[in-house]
Amino acid sequence: MSRYGMALVGSGSAVPITSVSNQQLSERVDTNDEWIRTRTGIGARRICNPEEPLTALATKAAEAALEHAGWKAEDLDLILMATSSPDDLFGTAPRVQGALGARQAVAFDLTAACSGFLFALITAGQYLRSGAMRRALVIGADQLSRWVDWDDRTTCVLFGDAAAAVAVEACPAEEDGLLGFRMHSDGSRNGCLTLAQSETHHSVLSGVSAQRGGFEPLRMNGQEVYKFAVREVPAVLKELLESTGISADQLDWLLLHQANQRILDAVADRFQIPHERVLSNLSNYGNTSAATIPLMLDEAVKDGRVKSGDLIASSGFGAGLSWGGALLRWSGPA
Repeated sequence: MSRYGMALVGSGSAVPITSVSNQQLSERVDTNDEWIRTRTGIGARRICNPEEPLTALATKAAEAALEHAGWKAEDLDLILMATSSPDDLFGTAPRVQGALGARQAVAFDLTAACSGFLFALITAGQYLRSGAMRRALVIGADQLSRWVDWDDRTTCVLFGDAAAAVAVEACPAEEDGLLGFRMHSDGSRNGCLTLAQSETHHSVLSGVSAQRGGFEPLRMNGQEVYKFAVREVPAVLKELLESTGISADQLDWLLLHQANQRILDAVADRFQIPHERVLSNLSNYGNTSAATIPLMLDEAVKDGRVKSGDLIASSGFGAGLSWGGALLRWSGPA
């Protein structure tokens, strides 16, 4: 058993300036505010403008988390960035590392779509628990607006852009803030939610052709993804609670990936968790992919809902298909 645990000690977030309401979207596609709200719970979403690349958002979120934790950038050993929409396919985390001046930190990206932040947080925990590293910054950031088909009302109403980060550090094992976790993937259902490469090719030499880089717009089978989420998320949380000996009524908060309010409500009802203990900011931001969980956590910490010592059940789910759960204890300041 490890001598170390992982403490969650700081958070930060950053969102684009531009907010697009449901009413504004109805000027482009055949939809309306009531249709979107009743099916998803979303009222608006933030969209990056040309002066707000994902790297800049992620850096702002990282700086805020460092300040909240009371750390300097030089204190970091690891920057792990969960994203499926990087500014650079070779990695955006190193850009953030450079912008922060975190000279001692190794930085790399992790891609797991809407499960990305939770998977990255669990991954960071293993470095800290092993004693190999002392302090890490876990960032969830996505700019899916660049890959959405804005004429497809089934997807363009759902997604927004944001970045958020959590500062974690090694602590004594008895103070571990990662009480348990589970991670799953099912690639046989990958086609339900994709951001696939385009299949265009061009001739480079006589008899030789190569694929031209690029991606198709984001595509989703919403009905199948919904059925997947309402089936698998309660199952993974039940497995997690049973394995740790924790009951649902001991939880202070339920913090799920912010994809659809109906999913959040269905999971809460499955465990008889009052809706006022379900954290949700879907109405203001929509689905920000890897950013949803840390964005919501930062908001709830800063407004005083989540307090030091609170026990949180969290689950991420989405493309891959992938899903997972974690029991977390917040130990940072307000």
